[in-house]
Amino acid sequence: MAAQETENPEAGNGIEHVAAIFGVTGLVGKVLARELVTKPKWKVYGIARNPEIMPPIDQRSSNFHFIQCDLLNRSETEERLSLLQDVTHVFWLTWASQYQLDSVECCEQNKAMMSNALDAIVPKAKALKHVSLQTGMKHYVSLQGPFDDEAEARYYDEDCPRVDKRCNFYYVLEDLLKERLVGKVAWSVHRPGLLIGSSRRTVYNFMGSLCVFGTICKHLNLPFVFGGTKRCWEETCIDGSDARLVAQQHIWAATNVDLYSHSTDGQSYNAINGPSFTWKEIWTALEEKFGVEVVHGSAFSEEFWYSKSMADKKEVWKEIVAEKGLVQTEMENLANWEFLDVLFRCPFKLLGTRNKVDRLGFTVRYKTLDSILYWIDCMRDEKLIP
Repeated sequence: MAAQETENPEAGNGIEHVAAIFGVTGLVGKVLARELVTKPKWKVYGIARNPEIMPPIDQRSSNFHFIQCDLLNRSETEERLSLLQDVTHVFWLTWASQYQLDSVECCEQNKAMMSNALDAIVPKAKALKHVSLQTGMKHYVSLQGPFDDEAEARYYDEDCPRVDKRCNFYYVLEDLLKERLVGKVAWSVHRPGLLIGSSRRTVYNFMGSLCVFGTICKHLNLPFVFGGTKRCWEETCIDGSDARLVAQQHIWAATNVDLYSHSTDGQSYNAINGPSFTWKEIWTALEEKFGVEVVHGSAFSEEFWYSKSMADKKEVWKEIVAEKGLVQTEMENLANWEFLDVLFRCPFKLLGTRNKVDRLGFTVRYKTLDSILYWIDCMRDEKLIP
């Protein structure tokens, strides 16, 4: 759909804040849209490329409007977004995953998407107050080796320098915002760790992968195995980031005038749960939740690879979906086995600090196990898993 002209359409109806959420069908986008729609004085435009997968938002709400748009298509983006003249807050939660991470092509494609959107909205949205960008903790590391397996864990804060190896589209997007917005509009960057939420539109879908694996293990009476390195099994290696926390942090930064009232220089914030965890702790707690068998003493295996073990299970998943009356999905809509293999064999620790957001007054925290259990229940409620 193309948007109708929206310059000052809300006069007299109490709307004071208008959000444009790019990536509204993703892990954080869904949560952010639901949160803002329920707030008084907010209107939300949800933008995504595929209209067939909508976030679970009451479509009867006059404060939510979905806009289908291919952001890589410059003319389409201009046509469909340039009339959103009432936008006060932009939330950029999307990215193009066609090319390999850290490649020149990935950087160019993601820059083109954001550039097209900014070109369409910024010149005409005269009341624009804040742009919020979501990237990730990969800001602090390079995916290119060699890696030092014996290195002590380092806790990254927002002032850590960029890693000068190949390309990182996170840097490209931050630089683009600085170029376009400095001296004009405030902006912030949010860097979550391992995102924990529910979506069928996410490439690196941890919860989808975990839940499909648990469901298949129960269905076939297979042991619920952690396939990865002993280090990843026993030690704290990554931070969890509940999609609810990340969404709330976006809102906090975008609406807390004290954070940016004196400067439009961009601010960066780690967006992580807080309490640390190990996969060993998580795994044993999931035994009852999934109704699977965790063989204590051999729950962890360096020889087990999800991409190999699950390669022939597509038909099994179809059987489960039909038998349990689930929402129609293919296994690959939810699960990314190669991602699990990499995650549980990550050669470096990717841990951050919350010191900055804590100091500035953002108090939301979650235990990662609680986040995982919550989102399993959500996926069951959405009938994505039994």
